[in-house]
Amino acid sequence: MRFGQALGLIATAAAVLLLWSLRHVVIQLFAAVVLAMALCTLVGVVRVRLRCSRPLALLLSLVGLLLLVAVALAAVVPPFVEQFQQLLLQLPIAADRAGTLLRDLMDVSSRMLYGQQALDWLRQNWGSSSSNTEALGQGLQNLLGLAGNLGGGLLQLLFVLAVALMIAVQPTAYREVAVLLAPSFYRRRLREVLLQCGEALSSWMGGVLISSVCVALLAGIGLSLLGVKLVVANALLAGLLNVIPNVGPTLSTVFPMSVALLVSPWKALAVLGLYVLVQNLESYLITPSVMQHQVKLLPGLTLAAQFVFTVLFGPLGLLLALPLAVCLQVVIREVLIHDVLDPWQRQRLSP
Repeated sequence: MRFGQALGLIATAAAVLLLWSLRHVVIQLFAAVVLAMALCTLVGVVRVRLRCSRPLALLLSLVGLLLLVAVALAAVVPPFVEQFQQLLLQLPIAADRAGTLLRDLMDVSSRMLYGQQALDWLRQNWGSSSSNTEALGQGLQNLLGLAGNLGGGLLQLLFVLAVALMIAVQPTAYREVAVLLAPSFYRRRLREVLLQCGEALSSWMGGVLISSVCVALLAGIGLSLLGVKLVVANALLAGLLNVIPNVGPTLSTVFPMSVALLVSPWKALAVLGLYVLVQNLESYLITPSVMQHQVKLLPGLTLAAQFVFTVLFGPLGLLLALPLAVCLQVVIREVLIHDVLDPWQRQRLSP
């Protein structure tokens, strides 16, 4: 091995190790790129519709998004705050009833199995002051940890939004910076691959929007038929959280079930059944049809990407698993197959 080749190999290994150590920053930069692509897609639609310049289209898009976020927060947050205040007032009573029922059930079971109350120690420890003090201290520690995590998450969100806005203002300039990092012989081809990744991300965003609208409509219709309060807010929340794979649909059931629980337990169970039905329709009918038409995303690749990127990058990797899978599919098809494997196969078959 020559000195130049050895030096290049060492530099490549060092770059890979550096990227691995900064993988959480890299995934945040990719999140900014995804948001910038969404904003650029919206800017393109506004330019085509209104026939205006790009700066004006960008300004109109930002104002429209801010108004949309403000309306969504106004529609979702205040009603839920009021409902959860009522829920918190009723939780201690429900918890006492549940605790009493559980203790009675355990006593009955103990008498049937052992002929005596074998769980008296549970009642003694239940009200001991030392255990209550330890629980209070642990709760305060958890609260402080949660506050720190929320502060760090807010700073990361501001960083992602700022970088996304900068990229959206000058997308071509930032794309050319990425192209210049490649060797000169591959820059034209890399530019084509990046453009295809951008088109694939735009198509994926269109598919996610269609899927989220369908989920919001189905949830709104079902909640209206069940007579649950806050139909519009719950439907908007179901559509918004549908963007997060696996976790989002589960979280979207908590709020309507809590609202329905204030009325009666059976209505909360009915809401749970409704959301299970909606998510099954979304997972097995709506999303596969939309994604197959929009980006031709393979289901196996999607599931593997969710698992791998969650292990590598944490919760943010799960949130960005689908856009990462979309870009990975383009890179594998264009770079690995077309640029590496196909020429190598042609060289082997040539006489």
